[in-house]
Amino acid sequence: MNKQVALYLGAAIMMTPCFANAFEMHYVAKPEQSTWTLATDTPLECRLIHTIPNFGDAEFSSHAGKKINLDFELKMLRPMGETRDVSLVSLPPAWRPGESADRLTTLKFFKQFDGYVGGQTAWTMLSELEKGRYPTFSYNEWQSSDKRIEIGLSSVLFQQPYNAFNTCISKLLPYGFEDISFTILHYDQGDSIELNKASQKRLAQIAEYIRYNKDIDLVLVATYTDSMDTKDVSQDLSEKRAESLRKYFESLGLAQDRIQVEGYGKRRPVADNASPIGKQKNRRVVISLGRSEMYY
Repeated sequence: MNKQVALYLGAAIMMTPCFANAFEMHYVAKPEQSTWTLATDTPLECRLIHTIPNFGDAEFSSHAGKKINLDFELKMLRPMGETRDVSLVSLPPAWRPGESADRLTTLKFFKQFDGYVGGQTAWTMLSELEKGRYPTFSYNEWQSSDKRIEIGLSSVLFQQPYNAFNTCISKLLPYGFEDISFTILHYDQGDSIELNKASQKRLAQIAEYIRYNKDIDLVLVATYTDSMDTKDVSQDLSEKRAESLRKYFESLGLAQDRIQVEGYGKRRPVADNASPIGKQKNRRVVISLGRSEMYY
């Protein structure tokens, strides 16, 4: 038997979730079982899910951020009991005889974690699925090292949800939580409560993110002035700026108890007030965001 025939026979076996022999277990959705679902479609996250019968779910996800990104997780019903080296190959479907299997890479799945694939390899898996092929993981079972486990992703009914997934990715916000969780904004004039134009644009980005992310549970606002006025005048101006921002964040739907504002006047300068540039740096507001759980 030549190598190509052997590879094809292996691919054909993979299309059926049954025991090939006493030492191998194959998990893959039959054509009539195969489903792909765009489970999350928001400007913060896109998530494409494929169920593998009796094994778990395969999930591709992309999140808001400065760079286009992609993660893959093989979410197992039973997490890995031991860390294992894992082979990732691309197999042809049984109805396309003559095509060979292609080895993609070798990975490591870690104990007590779902299988993770990121970066270029995750994009390659999507590309193989788009070609109608089956990205397939293979490793030794952790409870019995002489038993081989193989898990395949079916490309049946993949294209339409994949198109929707790509559309979702194109609409993700070009910034994530880490990009806006700590922001310093500035005022042009010494006695103005209006932010300068660049800061207004940045504040609008923060507002857009908050509208979509309901896990933001705390907004801290600290306002400062330069030293142009007396202590009392500076404090009063600082408090007006803080109150203006409180009302702004309340208008986004945030509860009052999730917004904490404080005016510090001309205390805590970050630059020398003797120069115009120093004064401009000191006319600032620091906005910090907190969240109850990890989100993107």
